[in-house]
Amino acid sequence: MTNDNHYLLQAVALARANIAQGGRPFGAVVVRDGAVIATGVNEIQATNDPTAHAEMTALRAASRRLGSPDLSSCAVYASGHPCPMCMAAMRMSGVRKVAYAYSNEDGAPFGLSTAAVYEDLAKPFDQQSMAICHQPVRTSGEPNLYAEWAQARNTQA
Repeated sequence: MTNDNHYLLQAVALARANIAQGGRPFGAVVVRDGAVIATGVNEIQATNDPTAHAEMTALRAASRRLGSPDLSSCAVYASGHPCPMCMAAMRMSGVRKVAYAYSNEDGAPFGLSTAAVYEDLAKPFDQQSMAICHQPVRTSGEPNLYAEWAQARNTQA
């Protein structure tokens, strides 16, 4: 059995345990240098937090453990196909590898596919199901928000 399969089986086991606790069938494992540094399960039902996907809870735990939002040395193993939010979070944190055991096609008959969300996000903003618009509002007399951040960052360094 490959290491990938080993970690994927751990993610699936977490998902099964989460089902037993009344949760959704999703688990995730974050691995760095061959060691599991964090795990997570889907906690949406328990927390009423729509962002509490298994991958997100695992990323949060990994970042806390490493003391950094930089997870570029990590891989994520998920029981199911990560949704666009989770995939974006993994990209933003620098995760270099993602593997998953169950596909969107596997989940579709059970209402567990995010393929439609991926399809919608691939459209131009004006064609997506959610209204999205850029409205450049600025506070009169205040510096540019991003310039203020950059200055504060330089001052703290």
